[in-house]
Amino acid sequence: MVDKPLIQYAVEECVASGIEHIIIVTGKGKNAIEDHFDSAPELERFLEEHGQPERAALVRRISNMIHFSYTRQREPLGLGHAVLTARDLVGDEPFAVLLGDVIIQGPPTTRALADVYEATGIGAIAVERVPRERVHLYGIADTLPAGDTRWGERLLRIQNLVEKPKPEQTPSDLAVTGRYVLPPEIFACLEHTPAGSGGEIQLTDALRMLATEKGLWAYVYEGKSYDAGDKLGFLKAAVEIGLGNEEFGEDFRAYLKALKL
Repeated sequence: MVDKPLIQYAVEECVASGIEHIIIVTGKGKNAIEDHFDSAPELERFLEEHGQPERAALVRRISNMIHFSYTRQREPLGLGHAVLTARDLVGDEPFAVLLGDVIIQGPPTTRALADVYEATGIGAIAVERVPRERVHLYGIADTLPAGDTRWGERLLRIQNLVEKPKPEQTPSDLAVTGRYVLPPEIFACLEHTPAGSGGEIQLTDALRMLATEKGLWAYVYEGKSYDAGDKLGFLKAAVEIGLGNEEFGEDFRAYLKALKL
């Protein structure tokens, strides 16, 4: 995306949120992800010797950014199954889940969710308001007011989650947006979540169970999200992030203004 891989946006959000250990769940043919975050002394030396110290520093910063572990999802059996795959590495601790194809520009959303968890001991997921005609594209949160908290109307108590409802049947316009901070009890919920279509284990189903048994917050985050896993979303993200680029953003803006649209 513009000048770095999609997954690096999520990793940088983790760093900004105070996370020190990242577990990346990969699949077959995804070795490039491991290589990207590995040390590369030969490349660093090459860049420095060829008068590109800034690029060498960027490569070094990536490899020193954080501690990484990797585990493989052998079959694409759903997001819930991917989270369950990381259980042994996570252990009996709260953890964050970030979807690599969702970019959120603004204050670190994961940090805000972690603050909610640390203050309340209850898991929290990020939501954003979407037009009602688009609710069928998302998991939608059915919520109640959280009461008197320091987050005001941004924090809501989840009573149900509905996957891709019809506009006339949706309980709200609050769409789940690819950032979660969850307690280790979610693993037991995932173990008891039956596989759905295609044998996939849906994280939404386990979250619904967690909300009933332990409680779950919805946090209306600050910032703007881009679904880069969607073709149109990818294009929108590329344009808007490109416009904000310090190196060539102004030239790109001038180019767009010159187009006959």
